[in-house]
Amino acid sequence: QVQLVESGGGLVQPGGSLRLSCAASGFTFSNYVMSWYRQAPGKERELVATITSSGSRRNYAGSVKGRFTISRDNDKNTVYLQMNSLKAEDTAVYYCHAARGLLASWGQGTQVTVSS
Repeated sequence: QVQLVESGGGLVQPGGSLRLSCAASGFTFSNYVMSWYRQAPGKERELVATITSSGSRRNYAGSVKGRFTISRDNDKNTVYLQMNSLKAEDTAVYYCHAARGLLASWGQGTQVTVSS
């Protein structure tokens, strides 16, 4: 079955960095567009970054552009989110998402807390 398992979340001080990973299994990873979403307490889930199946194109939410980088390793079936210059407002549960046409799956999420 399709599985997306996020890791790498935690507590970090403002200005710090974290790298999230999402390990995929149960489907042909290289055929899927991969994204990271996040949901802060009391807010709707929002799209953070997307990378095409080949990794040739990436898109970012305006709030993270220039600070976050999405990447993927199709040999390892893993997508990453490198987060630099973290701010308190980046605090949220971060979710991995896989999509191909009408097919879509979510991971269970990993908590990122930015606080001094």
